[in-house]
Amino acid sequence: MSKKTPSSGTQVKTRGMNPKVKHAWLDFSFVVPAIVLLAIFTYYPIAEVIRISFTNWDLLKPEYDYVGFKNYKWLLTGTGGKYFMNSLKVTLIYTVGEIAITVVGGILFALLFNRPGSKGYTFMRVLTFTPRYIAMSSAAVVFLWLYDETYGIFNYFLGMIGAEPIRWLQDKYMAMVSILLLTGWRAIGYGMMIYLANMRSIPETYYEAASLDGANGVQKFFGITLPLLAPTTVFLLVTTFISSMKVFQSVDVLTGGGPSRATEVLVYLVYNYAMNKFRMDQACTIALALFAFLLLVTVATMKISDNKVNYDA
Repeated sequence: MSKKTPSSGTQVKTRGMNPKVKHAWLDFSFVVPAIVLLAIFTYYPIAEVIRISFTNWDLLKPEYDYVGFKNYKWLLTGTGGKYFMNSLKVTLIYTVGEIAITVVGGILFALLFNRPGSKGYTFMRVLTFTPRYIAMSSAAVVFLWLYDETYGIFNYFLGMIGAEPIRWLQDKYMAMVSILLLTGWRAIGYGMMIYLANMRSIPETYYEAASLDGANGVQKFFGITLPLLAPTTVFLLVTTFISSMKVFQSVDVLTGGGPSRATEVLVYLVYNYAMNKFRMDQACTIALALFAFLLLVTVATMKISDNKVNYDA
């Protein structure tokens, strides 16, 4: 018998991987490097922080043991709770100040500089936003000189008008104000640009219709501009809240958490326990408490905003 061979026009079925599955694995291979980097530099450190919080790791000792929930008990009912609550209060005060500066100051500056086509206003916008590009540590060193009680330029100008010099960084009330002034100088331009970009996207027909109805500038702002800026406001609230709760560099350079722990924010408290007291276990416990607090507040904020904010505009 002669063997039948398939003709050239006949398709021969070959065994192999399903094309859809093959493409799915190909697509997945492109994200593998990102997943590996996230696992190494994000998820693994988080897992290590959780693990260390269950130990008694003192950096001055070569060995450590697992102690269960001892560090959490120290944080909730021991001396750690007192310092944690003080730092939480200080951090929340700072957060409220930075949010007010970024949101309120940002929207006021955006209204002031919302003048398309004007070179003068363009220059002012650039001048206001430029401090955002300056590193916080570098800016803090400059402000450290400006705040100097004897040779600082701020007290120099106060002396010119006959006012008493201010102990900017030595007084426990003025120390927080001084840090917020530095923060405001860097953050207000960012808030301005975010609001300005959103203001430019609001259709002019809304304002024209309001003008025909006899609305003045204040009524247009509260009736049109402010409601349509609500999604931007929520974005700034969430992002500013998270970043302000992690403030460190300005506090480290200007006050070192003082005077009398008046500016010891939570991240600086973690740093203090880890690098000054060498208690890595307690530092990790405080860091996890901060993470849990940020997670809860962020989720609650997003839930509330979903019900109260209209994103259709």
